[in-house]
Amino acid sequence: MTAVLVIAGTDSSGGAGLARDVATLARFGVEPLCAVTAVTAQSDREVVAVELLPPGLVRAQIAAALATGRAAAVKTGMLGSRAIVEAVAETLPPRELLPLVLDPVLAATSGGELLDAEGRTALVRHLLPRATLLTPNIPEAAALLGSPPAATPEEIIGQGRALCALGAVAVLMKGGHTPGALAIDRLVTCDGSVHEFTAPRCAAPRRGTGCALASGIAAGLAANLPLAVACERAKAHVTELLSCTDVTRQ
Repeated sequence: MTAVLVIAGTDSSGGAGLARDVATLARFGVEPLCAVTAVTAQSDREVVAVELLPPGLVRAQIAAALATGRAAAVKTGMLGSRAIVEAVAETLPPRELLPLVLDPVLAATSGGELLDAEGRTALVRHLLPRATLLTPNIPEAAALLGSPPAATPEEIIGQGRALCALGAVAVLMKGGHTPGALAIDRLVTCDGSVHEFTAPRCAAPRRGTGCALASGIAAGLAANLPLAVACERAKAHVTELLSCTDVTRQ
C-alpha cells in the first residue's frame, strides 16, 4: 500500500493534527507513517498546553519511517520550534526524491501560537526551498512574508508568487479567510500559472480542514497524480467533510 509520512503534532480533541491526517489518508486508501513533533492538550475553544518533543527524537522517528522504504510523499503540520524545523529539514531527502506538502501551522484555529518567530524564519529558510507545495491560509502567507494580509485576488496571487520565489515549486493560497459566498483556493506555480478551486463557503467553520487538505494532496502526490488534480481531489474531500454539498467519492 502507498504510504505518506506525516510529521505533525497530536491534538487531544481529535479535531486536527495527526488524528485528522491519519483519517484523511485512510479516506484515500493510503497508509500513514508518523513522526510526532508535539503533544497538545486542546479543545475547540482553546489550546490548554503544548509539549514539544526533543528534536533528536523527531529526527529519529523520521529516519526510521523513511527506512521502511514505503513513503511516497511527506506532509508536515505543526513543527513547534526552530530546532524541530531544522531537524526535519536535515533529515528529509530532496523533493525530487520525495515530494513534500508543507502546511505552515503557525497558530491553532481556537487560538494559541504553535510556531514562534524563530521557527517561522527557519521554516522559510530551510523547509520552504524543500517544498513541492506550500499550503498557507491568508494570515499564514502574510506572516511568512512579513506583509499585511492580502485583500484582493490580485494580492493573493502576488503573495503566492512571492512565496514561490522563496523556493517552493507551488503555493496553494487557501481562501477560507476571504469574504464571499465561495471559498476559492488558488494554486500558484513557479512557472507563473494559476489554477482556481472553488467550493461553497460553509457558515460553520470546522477545525482540521487545513490538515485534511494538505494530507489529501499528499495522498494524491503519493499516487502520482498531477499536482492540480491532487489539489482538486483534496478540495472536494474537505468540502464533503464540511457537509456543504454532497461530493461524489472518488
